[in-house]
Amino acid sequence: MDQFTVESVLNIIREFVPQDASISVADSEKYIYYQPSKQVDLGIKPGDLISEKTATYKALSVRKKIGVQVESNVFGVPYYGLSVPIMDEGNPLGAVTAILPSKQLILPTSFLTIKTDDHWIPLPYDEIMYLEAQNRKTKIQSERVNGFHKMNLSELEFILPNDLFIRVHRSYIVNINYIQEILPDFHSTFLLVMKDQSKIQVSQTYASQFRRALGF
Repeated sequence: MDQFTVESVLNIIREFVPQDASISVADSEKYIYYQPSKQVDLGIKPGDLISEKTATYKALSVRKKIGVQVESNVFGVPYYGLSVPIMDEGNPLGAVTAILPSKQLILPTSFLTIKTDDHWIPLPYDEIMYLEAQNRKTKIQSERVNGFHKMNLSELEFILPNDLFIRVHRSYIVNINYIQEILPDFHSTFLLVMKDQSKIQVSQTYASQFRRALGF
């Protein structure tokens, strides 16, 4: 990747990763950019080769977004890596990785606990219809209840299972099992009609990824 490509990737990725994350950008063999955070610094330098035990290497290998705990024997400190490969016609050109303190953002459950009015409700993943960014929190919508989660949409995107959820807009993540139909929209985008009849636009930023994920 040339410098223009790296800058373009970073301008996009900063909107979607947790603010306290370190960020690395790699091509298929080595790191080409690294921005440490105050929370965790792996000491990566441009030109360093990608170790097989890193989150970056694993994302390049499986060719899809991953979240993985990496032990201290790799960089000297443990971390949680959230890595997204950069694909070109099915081939990985590189990867962008958000690096977080060990065990941060790991939810060992299959549900989100949401707040509604003056109480909390554990809501299983498979009941969540969609998530919407609202005022630095995330609104969680299901068929039987809605409420708010304290994490923002970007943090939740990396936690939620890829086989159920997909980001379709800067403000929305949807559960694909609750998409009733997909309609064409302006400028090569789509409009989703959910099972509760709410309508969510797939923005241009996510349109290609959305088509690949759903295979059409």
